[in-house]
Amino acid sequence: MIFYFSLLGFFAIFSTTISKNPVLPLFTQALGADDTIIGLIAAFSPLAGILFSFPVGVLSDHLGRKRLLITAGAVFLLAPLLYLFITNPLWLIPVRFFHGTATAILGPVISAVIAERFPENKGEMLGQYSSATLIGRTIAPLAGGIIISFFVFSPGLLPFRLVYAAAALTAVPVFIMTLVYREDRSAHLNVLPFAAFRESFVQFFSNPRLRGTACADMATYFAYGALETFLPLFLFSRGIGAYETGIIFAVQVLVIAATKPFFGMMADRIDKRIQIGAGLVITGCAVAVIPLLPSFGMFLLASSMFGIGISFSTVATSAYVADIAKKEQIGASMGALSSIMDIGQTSGPLVTGIIITAAGYTTGFLTSFLLALAVTVVFAVSVRNRAA
Repeated sequence: MIFYFSLLGFFAIFSTTISKNPVLPLFTQALGADDTIIGLIAAFSPLAGILFSFPVGVLSDHLGRKRLLITAGAVFLLAPLLYLFITNPLWLIPVRFFHGTATAILGPVISAVIAERFPENKGEMLGQYSSATLIGRTIAPLAGGIIISFFVFSPGLLPFRLVYAAAALTAVPVFIMTLVYREDRSAHLNVLPFAAFRESFVQFFSNPRLRGTACADMATYFAYGALETFLPLFLFSRGIGAYETGIIFAVQVLVIAATKPFFGMMADRIDKRIQIGAGLVITGCAVAVIPLLPSFGMFLLASSMFGIGISFSTVATSAYVADIAKKEQIGASMGALSSIMDIGQTSGPLVTGIIITAAGYTTGFLTSFLLALAVTVVFAVSVRNRAA
């Protein structure tokens, strides 16, 4: 079953990533958009995750996971086809938002399913699933770049449209796998009282342990978003070329993918609260030291440590939320966790960019470190009592 979920996640994330990286900015530019429009379009995909992950989690608790998975599968399949008909860059805004709903649905629903199916080793299984999606996220840009490069001399927008055709093709198994998924219908109510949204929201945010864990994920992905956006620019300012920068990020992703199953297994055996706090501190420290480092090798080491910190913390947050959330609200809790994570990843580049403009890279990267330390304290206070 975990192989089934991992394969589904691999194809889904491969399909959505190849639609974005590196094709989206190139396609948008070829359509005649300026930098402002390109940035606006890029922002609309994570916005869907912020808005929809929590409601989707609530819906899955009451209407069943399969209905939501089929919806996600349909979006994964249909959205890449819409790019084929776009001739005006502004139409990419609703299409990117629509495409973003696919991952907004898939993430919390799959996490809830895995937590329910593997109650004794949920950390390990969540780690394996996450590693499979990371492999898809790593391979997709390479595949997209190869397609664009191979057809670079083709007329007009053909190279970009072929990438989106490939995205639709790899979404076919996703849709089929969601159709054949079987769930225990008795576990869900099959009705959705409106009060369920309010009740799930209050239950999550009134629980200090759930609230603290969500803050931990937010701080982690704040740092991730900041590093993903500004590390290439910082490395360029230090004379590190694009090839070396690509190696640094590739190794970071490989470190996360390789360690998540192991750290997930660890989370099943030790106190998850300690693992989350330690991961936060490692992540913050790895970001803080980057402006002080002198060489490519040291940057590679810091990026790898950053990957270890993210892997160590995030695989434990989902498992810990599944431990402490009410059984009938696991989907809602996973959805709230995912929404807050997206808020962190979206606000990280924005806040860090403002600070870097005003005070430089050292202060900008230090912001992620200070936030990680502050949230570690908040998290420790929030979860100090097991029955809080």
